Amino acid sequence: MPLVGAFDVAMGLSVLFRPIGALVLYMTAWCVWTALLRPLAGESSWEAVERAGNYGVPLALFLLMQGGDAKTWLRGRWPLDGSQCRGIDWVLRLTTVLLLVGHGALGLFVRKPMFCAQYALLGLPGATVEPLVGGFECLLALAVLLKPTPWLLLGVVLWKLITEALCPLAGSPVWVFVEHGGSYAAPLALAFSLLKQSEIQSGPLPSRASERQFTTPP
Repeated sequence: MPLVGAFDVAMGLSVLFRPIGALVLYMTAWCVWTALLRPLAGESSWEAVERAGNYGVPLALFLLMQGGDAKTWLRGRWPLDGSQCRGIDWVLRLTTVLLLVGHGALGLFVRKPMFCAQYALLGLPGATVEPLVGGFECLLALAVLLKPTPWLLLGVVLWKLITEALCPLAGSPVWVFVEHGGSYAAPLALAFSLLKQSEIQSGPLPSRASERQFTTPP
């Protein structure tokens, strides 16, 4: 376990300082495998679905890196065309849907004991609240699937930050909150992408001089 953990940290830092497409693709496959280890070890299959942020985000990052070289990407430019943006948006959308559905199903169908303990911290009856929260997250996933809007996605980010923050409050290591970073990154990246594309499509606002020229009669 320490060796695997040290290697994961090294891979994460490599992406931060020098992203390489092959490594990001490897991380996607690795995260899929580690998510599948949970049902293979006897846990619910929804555990693998709920960790969609772990493998969906590096997949989106890999696709993003194909739109330009690493230097262009690091400068924060937007080198992608419309079809590439739509493909990445769908990866981020499905990632957000899956992580919401997986987390919701764990509360709605599995009744995960950890969730009950987390809700108890807020003074709420876990056995009653857990399925209600699970149902809400499934409805939230449906809304993201049908019509994602920037404000809806930012609401998902806030929701995930609040609910995942209950993990360390309930006694889990703070690294559990960090490890779920994909659950916040996927909806946040999709919201940014939609806003950016809307800005590009609308074009720059007309200047005051052009407005005066347009409104002044000949």
